Amino acid sequence: MGRLSAVAVAMVVLLAVVSVGEGKKKDKEKVCNKGWECSGSKYCCNETITDHFQVYQFENLFSKRNAPVAHAVGFWDYQSFITAAAVYEPLGFGTTGGKQMGMKEVAAFLGHVGSKTSCGYGVATGGPLAWGLCYNHEMSPSQSYCADDYKYPCTPGAEYYGRGALPVYWNYNYGLIGEGIKVDLLNHPEYLEQNATMAFQAAMWRWMTPMKKKQPSAHDVFVGNWKPSKNDTLEKRLPGFGMTMNILYADLVCGQGFVDSMNSIISHYQYYLDLMGVGREFSGDNLDCAEQKALNPSGKSASS
Repeated sequence: MGRLSAVAVAMVVLLAVVSVGEGKKKDKEKVCNKGWECSGSKYCCNETITDHFQVYQFENLFSKRNAPVAHAVGFWDYQSFITAAAVYEPLGFGTTGGKQMGMKEVAAFLGHVGSKTSCGYGVATGGPLAWGLCYNHEMSPSQSYCADDYKYPCTPGAEYYGRGALPVYWNYNYGLIGEGIKVDLLNHPEYLEQNATMAFQAAMWRWMTPMKKKQPSAHDVFVGNWKPSKNDTLEKRLPGFGMTMNILYADLVCGQGFVDSMNSIISHYQYYLDLMGVGREFSGDNLDCAEQKALNPSGKSASS
């Protein structure tokens, strides 16, 4: 029995050593460095955004943004977009999965941006989808967008109308997003219409960040990081582009059938997929949110 006990102890020790070794392997997850655009992350081992989305493609997507009748001529450019993206590529923005998923995520994000900043209309030159990034701020604010908020009180003289690539409204959203990107937007909301890189960065923060604990981000539901609960499934919230609209706009867009506001965002996404060479046939499942119940029903939403 003594020998058997000794063997048993030796096996336990061996298993413990193997277990520790495997733990160390997991701890030492491979990370890659690709210079200024992406470094210190496992996602940087994949293709980065500049590998598959370049200046000429940005120009194709937003071909009318500097037309004389546009309202933000000279403001938006590729350099601002890619500089902002470099902050989030190490976190998986445009770098999760293979090349196709990376391109699809860029098209999805920009589909929202293009739709929300468009001045295109039915008979616009080049078609209504060619006019994304026409605006960088709301032209005729309908209200003050100042609400009582203990954490993010309005700053005297500041105006919190819609600004940015995914327009931000209300003092509490400027405060929250400002904290997220480490810029004092609560006191200086005007920064989002003065600095295109910051405007893109604020939009990417919103795309990459869950609004509540234990909830997914728009990024998560698009790239496949999120598994819906039984309740999500019952309320028709499923992974895909449709769910990104639910997270960003809730019932301002979703759960209302095939309304124009939702259809416009989908159309921009698919148009960009075509222009980027991916093709709308790869739009993915669960493209719309027409019948989805809002994850966070009406109330405080960072973009509308």
